[in-house]
Amino acid sequence: MKPADTLSDFSAFQSLLDRPIEDKLRDFQREQRLKHLICAAQLKPDLLKRLSHLADMIRRMARERESNLELRQLLSHKRAMLYFTQPSTRTFLSFMAACQILGITCNEVRDPKTSSEIKRESHMDSIRMFSSYFDVIIMRSPIANFAECCAYMMNRLESQEMRSVPTINAGSGSDEHPTQALLDFYTIQRSFSFDSEQKETGSRLDALRQSYPDLQRGPAGKTYLFCGDIGRGRTVRSLATVLSQYDSQRMIFVSPDHDALKMDDGLRTRLQDAGVSVYEFESLDAELNGESILSQTDCLYMTRIQREHNSADDTEQLARIDLGPFQLTPERVQRLKSFSPIMHPFPRDSVVQELPTEIDSDPRVMYFRQARNGMWVRAALLVHLLDASEELFMAYNRFYRD
Repeated sequence: MKPADTLSDFSAFQSLLDRPIEDKLRDFQREQRLKHLICAAQLKPDLLKRLSHLADMIRRMARERESNLELRQLLSHKRAMLYFTQPSTRTFLSFMAACQILGITCNEVRDPKTSSEIKRESHMDSIRMFSSYFDVIIMRSPIANFAECCAYMMNRLESQEMRSVPTINAGSGSDEHPTQALLDFYTIQRSFSFDSEQKETGSRLDALRQSYPDLQRGPAGKTYLFCGDIGRGRTVRSLATVLSQYDSQRMIFVSPDHDALKMDDGLRTRLQDAGVSVYEFESLDAELNGESILSQTDCLYMTRIQREHNSADDTEQLARIDLGPFQLTPERVQRLKSFSPIMHPFPRDSVVQELPTEIDSDPRVMYFRQARNGMWVRAALLVHLLDASEELFMAYNRFYRD
């Protein structure tokens, strides 16, 4: 389908797309539960707390045979369509694994050339047909606003008392990636719980406070450093939006001095309006108030330069940029605080090596756990969207009496 055809496909929803984000949120809500997950702004603190609790229960039940078998019966009557027309490894596989954990039957379309879109079926017709066969549509597309338009179409069908199913945005253009923000937040929350698995005298937090007296549990009151492709990084945009809801935040953004890669005015304004202290630099070696930004960082979030979004001009200009200042070398890692989680949404660039494999053994590295956490929180999201939270609580309580 040509771009002009795509725009025509979405034209019926343009007035809804043009609204401020806060006006849109009620369209994606069903009383106290999500109807669809389209944008990171939907992930309010109360909802994040509930989803994290569900994820904790699921990961515990999945460890043991009997409780795992019970978990697989939870949503065994449901079917999911994974409609991924943009390349994906972790998001696709973790959603599939999440469905399997809950007993949900999965089907997939990963190449529109294998569907009726090759016969000029519209994008919206394809989605509506999927809703005839499946109970939830999980979609990733290079087309901006596609998932949002699908949610509006499902709402319209529901208002006409026709079949409608939840829509999950698993990545939309360079705009949003709310489920990545969900797993990133879950990883940060677990990292900043400072729970020690060893039965030692005193807590890990007490030990850390000897070096960092003001350290507190939880995501609030922290300094987050985002490095790499800030302008086109939908994972950065979504996570920063979620974190901005918590008090006393500082966010440092490090990117090359290029219009495509620097933070855009819209994100900067939203963060500042939320009370976030925002700082921007062009090197990981920069200083803030006379001190290394790395030594002030509580959580480091690295990203790669997303070359797939390059225009012809971008490719030529970016080839001349020295990316050395944006590589996390072992020497730079040593400047971080002893507890600071090192995160990355993956894939990392094996040529540029913004995240070299030689730091993978550092105890602060969280990116592999981060990827695994995606399976648990996406399972929790499915439980929530498909209104099975109470059934999960009852199943959990049959096995555990915490």
